[in-house]
Amino acid sequence: MPADLADRTDFESAERGLIARLEPGVIRNEAGQVVFDAAQFGLLAGGDCPETVHPGLWRHSQLTAMHGLYEVTPGIYQVRGADLANMTLVESRTGVIVIDPLSSQECAAAALALYRAHRGDRPVTSVIYTHPHLDHFGGVLGVVPADTKVPIIAPEHFMQHAVSENVYAGTAMIRRGMYYSGDALPVGPAGSVGMGLGTRVSHGTVGLIAPTLDITRTVQEKIIDGVRILFQLTPGTECPAEMNFYFPAQRALCLAENVTRNMHNLLTLRGAPVRDPRSWSRYIAEAMDLFGDECDVACASHHWPTWGRDSIRALLREQRDLYGYLHDQTLRLLNLGYTGAEAAEMIEMPSGLDAALHTHGYYGSTSHNVKAIYQRYLGWYDGNPAHLWQHPPEPAAQRYARLVGGPDQLTAKAREFLDEGDARFAAELASHAVFADATSAGAKEVLALALQQLGYGAENATWRNCFLMGALELREGIQPTTVAASPGMTNSLSITQLFDTIAIRINGPRAADTELSILWYFTDTGERYFMEVSNGVLIHHPTLRTPDTDLAVTLTQPQLAGLLAAGSVDGIQFAGNPVVFKSLMGLTDDPDPEFAIVTP
Repeated sequence: MPADLADRTDFESAERGLIARLEPGVIRNEAGQVVFDAAQFGLLAGGDCPETVHPGLWRHSQLTAMHGLYEVTPGIYQVRGADLANMTLVESRTGVIVIDPLSSQECAAAALALYRAHRGDRPVTSVIYTHPHLDHFGGVLGVVPADTKVPIIAPEHFMQHAVSENVYAGTAMIRRGMYYSGDALPVGPAGSVGMGLGTRVSHGTVGLIAPTLDITRTVQEKIIDGVRILFQLTPGTECPAEMNFYFPAQRALCLAENVTRNMHNLLTLRGAPVRDPRSWSRYIAEAMDLFGDECDVACASHHWPTWGRDSIRALLREQRDLYGYLHDQTLRLLNLGYTGAEAAEMIEMPSGLDAALHTHGYYGSTSHNVKAIYQRYLGWYDGNPAHLWQHPPEPAAQRYARLVGGPDQLTAKAREFLDEGDARFAAELASHAVFADATSAGAKEVLALALQQLGYGAENATWRNCFLMGALELREGIQPTTVAASPGMTNSLSITQLFDTIAIRINGPRAADTELSILWYFTDTGERYFMEVSNGVLIHHPTLRTPDTDLAVTLTQPQLAGLLAAGSVDGIQFAGNPVVFKSLMGLTDDPDPEFAIVTP
């Protein structure tokens, strides 16, 4: 039985408890620049679905475009639609607990101000991060100051994964994220209609305060300013470090990002470690077992709440089965010898899951999730030796063009397939044509048309955004990257993590014949670190020894952050060869935040 797109139950739930809209819906920074515009998605509210948007995605986008302050249950509130994620606020004995303070300081401050305008000027008594994705912690400085004394609560290993997912590969993730978020697309029927999880990520000021209280086990109980909370650790689900939690007095369950109103990603298109659907399914089952018979309302870090025990259990059961089915059927097929690409074409959801609107792929998709599971178990190589050492895009494209008589003939063949309605293969051929001759306006336009057609038909919001961003870039060139790797996170990195940010930028071939060494003394932590360049690798580690080195540097951890971020040497003492550090930095490459994707 297919899902009923005319069912209005979700619309009633999404509007339940509305207290006030986010007016005027535009959030600006101190310079007056717009960092988030909720109002622009208001055009999705009325009218029939246009031909350029998948009907299921149009319906879902209408739901995610709703914004404002909502009461979830007495004492628990959410600000939705003020950023990609939700901010949840739980009233405590002397103030309010903030859960997931959005992506940026400006949006978090606006969300808190909206809450206070209707619930009183309550101080923030604690902050809880459900997991270390940017849209769940980046706005923390909008709700508490950097030197706050209130508890900052998070699942264990939060900082490790906040850095690995947001810093180490940050430049590449941001560039790819421009595509999957549709950041440069205009909002509307021919452009972006959101991201599935919400509308868009804000472009404000990002910060991070390291957790002061780690949750290390299930069921760990904490009483925070009079509010009793039972925590459930769910590592390896939507994020390597994540947790659900239950408020017994309010009979309310917070499901973080483990249970949302769509199929989630097992490998997000911006890039991330492949997630474990087997564990994901089992942790949802554990949540059912721990809290399913007690809770009256369940809310999450995205989308709208679910009320009523039967409805909550149905939601949990179907989401549990969704990830379990993806996992088990992919494993069944790969053990029959099918590749990830083949399995992705074969697996369809059973009718019971397909009938549930919240299992549909508005953000994740069956296709790329099945390929992610294959990658998790077997890697990129599909076992066929002919695929073991293929040419990279440009040399391969030149050979495809030669095969059919040149780039123009390749473009013509792509046009034939597009005219026949096979946009998938048309895009493949046209992409080869573009990589064979990047100056060909005709090849670029055929590829843009194919990608545009694929985007208009996509149920998945991030697929739509990727296709349409590719078309935009082919027609208008590389779009400026409006989100930058955030310096606001630097002060929360450990010394090892700060040094890692240099190590991953070392140009190995250029550094291969260089030898240098530095001893670092940190007066604030009492630590000593040894560093050397050896065989093109930057080696660094704590040490108790005092080896002979080319340079000794005495400083504090914040001074190190300033040195790496801005080259500031104020208060730093250098002993030995003063040019060594400059030589080290001369071995690094600056990352490119606007590298080409659809062109060579």
